[in-house]
Amino acid sequence: MLSMLKNVVYNLTHKPATRRYPFEKREPFEGTRGHIENDIEKCILCGICQRVCPSNCIQVDRKEGTWKFEPFACIVCGACVDACPTKSLIMLKEYRPISHEKYVIVQKKETKASAEKEEKEGI
Repeated sequence: MLSMLKNVVYNLTHKPATRRYPFEKREPFEGTRGHIENDIEKCILCGICQRVCPSNCIQVDRKEGTWKFEPFACIVCGACVDACPTKSLIMLKEYRPISHEKYVIVQKKETKASAEKEEKEGI
């Protein structure tokens, strides 16, 4: 009975060990792997990220100038971020927002081949 009384007094005199989650959010720890983002302006579409990705969630097409990423296939290992020569890929600490449907992120970069293709289609 005395051991329980000791715990009760301790809990009444100290602040709680937990956070009030929706109101107090914790900052992510250093080195947390949240999700991948690509700065398409820095990207040279070399395809190294595609080759080193163990889950094959990145597809690079130099001819069309597209960079495709499937976030639900990604295992968040960071191999693509480490291998990127221009450092256009970054690993953010925040997690990707919740989604009920699968989607693919497609980023298009203007290249000479894609510009010529658009000119031919427009004429």
